[in-house]
Amino acid sequence: MAPAAAGGLSVVTERRLALAGEPGLKGLVSNLHTLSIAVFASIGGLVYGYNQGMFGQVLSMHSFTTASGVTGIQNPTLSGLLTSILELGAWVGVLANGILADRLGRKLCVVVACFFFCIGVIVQACTHGSSYSYILGGRFVTGLGVGSLSMIVPLYNAELSPPEVRGSMVALQQLAITFGIMISYWITYGTNFIGGTGAGQSKAAWLLPITIQIVPALVLAVGIMFMPQSPRWLVDQGRDEECREIIAGLRRLPLDHSLVTMEFLEIKAQKVFETRLSQRDFPQFQDSSSKSKFMLGVHGYLSLLNNRSNFKRTVVAVLIMTFQQWTGVNFILYYAPFIFASLGLDSKTTSLLASGVVGVVMWIATIPAVLWVDNWGRKPTLIVGAIGMGICHFIVAGIIGSCRSDWPAHKGAGWAAVVFVWIFAICFGFSWGPCAWVVVAAVYPLGLRAKGVSIGASSNWLNNFAVAISTPDFVAAAPFGAYIFLGLICILGALYVHIGVPETKTRTLEEIDEVFGDKSGRSHFEAEMLEQAQRDVGLLAVAGIEKQSDNGSDSEKPSHHEHIEA
Repeated sequence: MAPAAAGGLSVVTERRLALAGEPGLKGLVSNLHTLSIAVFASIGGLVYGYNQGMFGQVLSMHSFTTASGVTGIQNPTLSGLLTSILELGAWVGVLANGILADRLGRKLCVVVACFFFCIGVIVQACTHGSSYSYILGGRFVTGLGVGSLSMIVPLYNAELSPPEVRGSMVALQQLAITFGIMISYWITYGTNFIGGTGAGQSKAAWLLPITIQIVPALVLAVGIMFMPQSPRWLVDQGRDEECREIIAGLRRLPLDHSLVTMEFLEIKAQKVFETRLSQRDFPQFQDSSSKSKFMLGVHGYLSLLNNRSNFKRTVVAVLIMTFQQWTGVNFILYYAPFIFASLGLDSKTTSLLASGVVGVVMWIATIPAVLWVDNWGRKPTLIVGAIGMGICHFIVAGIIGSCRSDWPAHKGAGWAAVVFVWIFAICFGFSWGPCAWVVVAAVYPLGLRAKGVSIGASSNWLNNFAVAISTPDFVAAAPFGAYIFLGLICILGALYVHIGVPETKTRTLEEIDEVFGDKSGRSHFEAEMLEQAQRDVGLLAVAGIEKQSDNGSDSEKPSHHEHIEA
């Protein structure tokens, strides 16, 4: 196989980087055109984050509780359902997205997601007559769009981006989500004053933050149609020349430039690799019929469960996302006004103001994680973040247990608890927010990564639903016990990462196989198959790694092996 270059990169990657330039900030500056497209597409993440942070604030507004017949957290079960039903819709949206993204293409899938999102928002805006049915139905439909956007936007950005800056481009989604959360707090903080905060509060106080979501969703739905198609999707459709043209346009280079040719051939080789892998594993489903395509999907997912090694990987993906949600992050995001009110803050206005800082600090904390997580390593980052979050939960629990009987006499303690909630948000922002997704993708071999990430996303949304629906009842029954429980989950998460999750930084797929007890050589075999696909489409020759004889076969091959980094 092709020899490894310094730092674990393949020679193909090294040759391409020599043509493309440096990754990181310099790479982003040299690819401003592609960066601008990725930033625009990340409006989907902003919409998702805004919706995630907005509803908990609206739920505490007097005019909303009057219109919807809900009295906030005083009716904890109903409040939990109103919040969590969006996650249930998002779970359905994620599952449907796997089919729609391939059949319709990435761009049309974004349009469909925005359509459902806007319909759901309109239904919620019609809430009146003390009927919460509008909220239940509207948030479920909105969830269909949110779930789809949460998957399709990073997929589109990843497939559009030059490889040397792909990580940063995909990370824009996480930054956009935290930015959406941040502005949702401050918008609702401002609209909370429309007509006052009591019985005279205007309907506009909650209608404005709910309906304003339609604007970025419509901008995204219309604007995405003017963006280029995903080069990877075009190759899947057999539209190779269009793929080359789009890569050249993104790079602002001539169609016959060596860098354009290399990037196109890398995409083509990956497609050939996946086709051959499917033919090898499931030869009985290669007739391109609808039934065969369906069965390929079913057996692909079954392979994550019926193989001992793959099952271990799936357990890691599911548990990482379980711990991510049960750290309590959405407990904080969804119910921050009620949480801060329970800590003895003077009014809803003050608690909304305190909530706004949560969004700011989480957004800021995400930035260094995006830049340096590859230097820190995944495991230490997750462990430090989990321990930090656990300590914050325990301290808040202690403050509530000691002072909740007489908050007016312990205002300082209440604000100290608020500060530790802010510190919790910082710990999540630099650790479990971005790193959980990195781990989920890295533990799978090449041929299973897409399906593995979808399993992780499914676990994420289901646990998100469980947290949202159970939190109000939990807090009502055990005001400080909920924090103790979440703190223990954080500590358990740190222990699990230490014991059960491999460090994927700089590890090869073969090393990951060894950790999971895979003695089949599956990853090594897949790496060889991928290299053969690269050879067959001419990528190794273009990269100058192998010379070709007159009949097109390779005449010179390096003698030692390439290790593909996880």
